[in-house]
Order: sequence, then structure tokens, then C-alpha cells
Amino acid sequence: MDVRKELDLSLKNILLSDPLVQKLVNQDPVFWCNPKSLPIDDCNLSLSHEEIVDASARLDRFSNYIAKVFPETQQTAGIIESPLHKIAHMQRALATRYDKSIEGELYLKCDNALAIAGSVKARGGIYEVLKQAETIALKHNLLSIGDDYLRFDSRPFKALFSQYSIVVGSTGNLGLSIGIMGAQLGFKVTVHMSADAREWKKQLLRTKGVSVKEYKDNYSIAVEQGRQEAETTKNCHFVDDENSEDLFLGYAVAALRLKQQLSEQGVIVDANHPLFVYLPCGVGGAPGGIGFGLKTIFGDQVHCFFAEPSKSPCMLLGMHTQLHDAICIQDIGLKGNTCADGLAVGRPSAFVGRFMQNILSGIYTVSDDEMYTLLALIKDTEDLDLEPSALAGVNGMQLLFKFAEDYIQSMNLQSVMPNATHIAWATGGDLVPAKERLAYYQIGKEKLGKQEQYL
Repeated sequence: MDVRKELDLSLKNILLSDPLVQKLVNQDPVFWCNPKSLPIDDCNLSLSHEEIVDASARLDRFSNYIAKVFPETQQTAGIIESPLHKIAHMQRALATRYDKSIEGELYLKCDNALAIAGSVKARGGIYEVLKQAETIALKHNLLSIGDDYLRFDSRPFKALFSQYSIVVGSTGNLGLSIGIMGAQLGFKVTVHMSADAREWKKQLLRTKGVSVKEYKDNYSIAVEQGRQEAETTKNCHFVDDENSEDLFLGYAVAALRLKQQLSEQGVIVDANHPLFVYLPCGVGGAPGGIGFGLKTIFGDQVHCFFAEPSKSPCMLLGMHTQLHDAICIQDIGLKGNTCADGLAVGRPSAFVGRFMQNILSGIYTVSDDEMYTLLALIKDTEDLDLEPSALAGVNGMQLLFKFAEDYIQSMNLQSVMPNATHIAWATGGDLVPAKERLAYYQIGKEKLGKQEQYL
């Protein structure tokens, strides 16, 4: 029997017998606790904490250069980092909305405010481009590790990088980070954009001198087209959103910075003060990298959950069935047409799904209506402008207690949950044009108003 027939038979058995997959097919809310999760000391991981530290050091080396060419980063000395805010008003609004007050404190990690690219993708995407630039400069003897990296903003460097290309496939935000950083350095950058990508993101890239190729198909097609272009282009680097360890490590650096922020705000993380983190997930690279970084720092005291749109739950489908990238949401009849464009991915990363299978606590799904409603709520309560994707993690704390109290019991956390810290990871929003922000908000307010009529 060939692989395709085996997969077809496997899919048929799944669809007929798996209650969770049936819920995914029906787009019902799901909260899945990972049965393969292990203590961190029992996990055999292919990447290490030392590699995250190395990635952080590389970003530090570029800080002078970044502060010069992107003045908006001067206040942070060229370090691309976002604030961590307690969102007590939103926490109270969630308690009212879900009719359940949760002990512990809720924070928002505001990657919507990350400089340069305005989303979580500014981390891994910019890091991979910078690493590629450093590698090329070292190879051509224009650079030594101890040099001042301000020299990257000079004619010899730009002339060198103009001989090289960078290609990526994206639903939008990764394309922005790759395109903006790559073009600034002098690379020829091409971004293959799927049908889900917002028009303003394409236009912004074009104003930066980036070549944008558009497709009427989904994200996987855009990635494949990018990969094919890179294979046939001389001196071309393909940023592989599905499999890149460099992207993954760039995202993981966030954990080092978060540790410092928690310490500065007096937040304790230990056996009596657990940390719960809710990470919006598309193909898996950003939430996987962040989750990996957090586990290397906080060990079993941190509990990481992915949040996916109910219209596009590719990582949950792949990890639950253990088929990973051998199954996609289209196989179970979903189209992935979600308002959360950054999460509109049909097939999960094979690398991330397998890497995270022993350290991820679980995955839950959120409807488009709920993301829009939460977007309006957080604007009203905290005056924050987020894009729909960024809201997927905001209600994780409420859903954990509503659907996954067995997880809390299995981890023997009942007595310490009042001391818990919950962090929702906001993925993007600051670069969204004012007109689109208003449209998102109006949709959310309309849905919220209709729902309140029935409360």
C-alpha cells in the first residue's frame, strides 16, 4: 500500500472514530491537554539553552546598527523588545463575560508593539536575516565578531548584500519582518503572499522596495513557491517558516527578556507560583520557539498552551493525530478562511510539532466571533489596538478553568492557582492602518452588543 492510500485510510478511521477531530470538523470549541507532555528533564531536545543565549548575543551585536537605521529603537538601545503589561481591567471584563472570576493575575506580552515590524514575527524573522547578513560579511572578510556593527550601514556592505537574495512565503507578518529588515540591509527580497495576507501589508512591503508575489491559494502554496524560487536562484537564502531552526531560536530569545521583565515587576515563578502562557499559533514557529525558551528557563513551573482559530486548527490536528505535517485542515473539510490572517495556516510545521510534543501543555481553539469580540473588549478596557490574531491567547486563562480543570488536578496545582501568573501573548497590531483598526473594532462591538442582548 502506498503512502497516500495509507494516509487516506488513516484519515477515514480518524474521521469515523475520533470525537476530538469531529469537534474540529464542526468548529466547536476545543481544549486539548497534551497526553505526551513530560517533565522537562525527561525531554530529549535537539536544541539547547546555550543556543538561545548565542542568538541573543548576536542580536546584541547588531544593536548599534539597529538603533541607527531604525530610530524608533533608540529608546531601547537597538534591542527589539515589547513591554509586559498587567491588564486588570480586561481580566475583570473576562470574568463578567465568562461569569467566572479567576484568581491570579493576567498580563499581556505586547508583541503588537515590537518595533520595525509590529508583530511577534519581528523576533525570529529579523534574527534570521541578521544572522544571514553576519554570515555573508564574515565569509567575505568585511567583518570580525568584535567589530562595531554600525559598519553594516555602509556602501561596501550594501553592495555586497545586493548580490544576494532572500525569499520567504508568508500570510503577512513574517513577510513584513523579513522584507523590512532585508531591504534595509540591501538584500533583494521577494515575499510570496498567500490569499489570506492583508492588502496593506503587501503595499507596505512594496514601499520598502520588496518584491511581492500574490497567490489566490493558501499559505502552503506560497511557501512552496518561495522554496522553488530559492532553489533556482543564485546566492538566494530561503527563510523556511515551516522548518527553520534560526527562526525558532530568534523567537526563543523572547524568553530571556521575559524573565528579566518578570523579575523587574516582582513576579515570582516557582513551584508555588506557576506561570501559564497562552500563545497564538499558525504554522508553529513563533509560539514553539517562545515556548521552548520558556521551558529552558522556568522548567516545569511554566505551562505553555497554543491558541488556534477554530477555522484553522492545524497544529492541534497534527499533534493530536500524531500525523503532524502529513495531515492538513483541508483533509477534514476546513478551508482556513479565518479573520486571524497570521494564523491562517492549513498544515503545521513538522519540525515544531515533533519538537514540542513532549513540552507543550496543550492547545485550544477560538472562534472568529470570539476574537473580534475580545478585540473590542480590550480596546474598551485597556485602550489597546490589536489585530484579530493577537486575541487568540487572551481568554486562555478563562478557558483553562472552564474546560481543563483536570489538567490543573493532574499537575497538583489546585492549591497554588491563586498565586498563578497568566500571560497572553499578543502577536500583532501596531502597524494596522487606522481604517482597518476601526473596522475590526466595529465588527467586535457589533458582535458584543448582539451577545449581550441574550445574557
